[in-house]
Amino acid sequence: RGHASIIFITMINMSDIRKKTDTELVELVEKARETLRVERFKDKFSRKANIITGAKKEIAQVLTELSVRRRNTDAK
Repeated sequence: RGHASIIFITMINMSDIRKKTDTELVELVEKARETLRVERFKDKFSRKANIITGAKKEIAQVLTELSVRRRNTDAK
């Protein structure tokens, strides 16, 4: 089938996320969302819950960091 290749999410901690540039963070979110999309549409027997959970967590962490940065630049 014509599935996109899966991108494995590596669990990134917040200190690593804070060191990345905004562009890198946006790329990270895009990759995590693609992984999540691919995993969601697999049949229920080949789907990996830990990959889905990890992708969701990574997306939330990165978006939180981007939001904090945006808020801090607006406050200055």
